[in-house]
Amino acid sequence: MSSLPVPYTVPVSFSIGSCVIIRGRPNLSFVYAPQLEVNFYTEMDEDSDAAFQFRVHFGYRAVINSREFGIWMCEEKCYNVPFEDGKSFELRIYVRRNKYKIKVNGQCIYNFVHQLPLKSVKMVQVWRNVSLTRVLVSNGWR
Repeated sequence: MSSLPVPYTVPVSFSIGSCVIIRGRPNLSFVYAPQLEVNFYTEMDEDSDAAFQFRVHFGYRAVINSREFGIWMCEEKCYNVPFEDGKSFELRIYVRRNKYKIKVNGQCIYNFVHQLPLKSVKMVQVWRNVSLTRVLVSNGWR
């Protein structure tokens, strides 16, 4: 499988039922504290507000947050992060009516309530210490 560029960005237009599917693998062993970060930006610019940020500290935790008017809101932490050292992963982020539902390798790990309007999301960015094999944005239920 070929690798995608990192950071990887794609323009989006979400609706209820959309799903972001990310497949990849950490570039480093968990002992080196690699990270994965997924951002849903309100403009085609990473300095814009973030309706959703999912940052994984592999082998430890995930931090979920949003940024409005340039100010980060209260971050939420999830310690149920079933990523495995040295192994490929599939991350799915489902867009529901009031929340983002996050699944890793088929296991639901967290629900994050929308902080900004769903229609405001214009770009998805995936980056940090990962090799990506697929990033797909689907507008139907999966």
